[in-house]
Amino acid sequence: MKMKYLVFALVLCGLVFFRADVYAQKADLSVSGSIKDTDGNLLNAHGAGVMYYGGKYYLFGEIKKGTTWQVPNQNWEDYRVPAGGISCYSSADLKHWKYEGVALAPVKGQPESDIDTGKVIERPKVIYNDKTHQFVMWMHVDAKDYSYSQAGVAVSNTPAGPYHYITSVKPNGQMARDMTLLKDDDGKAYLIYTSEQNNTMQVCLLSDDYLTPTKTYSRILVNRHREGPALFKNEGKYYLITSDCTGWSPNAATYAVADNILGPYTEKNNPCMGEGANTTFQSQSTFVIPLKEKNTYLFMADRWNKTNLEQSDYLWLPFTVDNGKVEIKK
Repeated sequence: MKMKYLVFALVLCGLVFFRADVYAQKADLSVSGSIKDTDGNLLNAHGAGVMYYGGKYYLFGEIKKGTTWQVPNQNWEDYRVPAGGISCYSSADLKHWKYEGVALAPVKGQPESDIDTGKVIERPKVIYNDKTHQFVMWMHVDAKDYSYSQAGVAVSNTPAGPYHYITSVKPNGQMARDMTLLKDDDGKAYLIYTSEQNNTMQVCLLSDDYLTPTKTYSRILVNRHREGPALFKNEGKYYLITSDCTGWSPNAATYAVADNILGPYTEKNNPCMGEGANTTFQSQSTFVIPLKEKNTYLFMADRWNKTNLEQSDYLWLPFTVDNGKVEIKK
């Protein structure tokens, strides 16, 4: 009899843990505002990307800290803080985030360096290379007036870093600004970035070690003036959520779909539904994470405070792809 109760108790515990896991993976992941880490400090990881490795999620993002100032003589609201480098947080459930430290530290007083505090370090994304056993980070590096427009790459032997900065490039001679990464099912990796003065996006196959752009690339969303790329894969198709180019001010997202990661992409309507959809709920897309439930994902976006960038926060919303249609609701 005691054994019967013990078995029942174990089964019940198993159900509870299963339910908790499902709950953590979808039902309670919505964020609209600030996020605190497990030490009670505000999360500081903007333009973020997430890598899942070894049973943990690793979140990498821009450190926005310091006084916001506006770059003079620009034709847009070019607000800046000193480049703070890249932070890293880890989580088992996408809810409770442990601060792992600065994954990529900037340098100071070295204006010739891509990662000097006087430069721009944005949109970090990290993937793991199964062949080289290295973690590879790509990011947008730039001058304060966006005249440099290159893709920087760094590596680490551990997921949280520290990362060693290698160099920056213009992929196939093309400028690279807002960007994301996708490691496909076959292990090949692709860099997706805003290019050609923001008039197009490009998708570029990376070398086998993920450290160099190859000559295999395509121009997509030509003359559509899109940025903030967030690419994910669902049932063999590729979905790319982007924003319009309106500086730090929010706008309506659109999404595009392709059968091949290199395109062609067919642009669809705004994936956001309901009140606030015309400004992506006052946010800009940065990344999409697949969740454990089939066809379910987490949309991640930044809510920029353009005149006080240190006070910017986040919008995270779970959503489902239903019959090829993306609908994000707040």
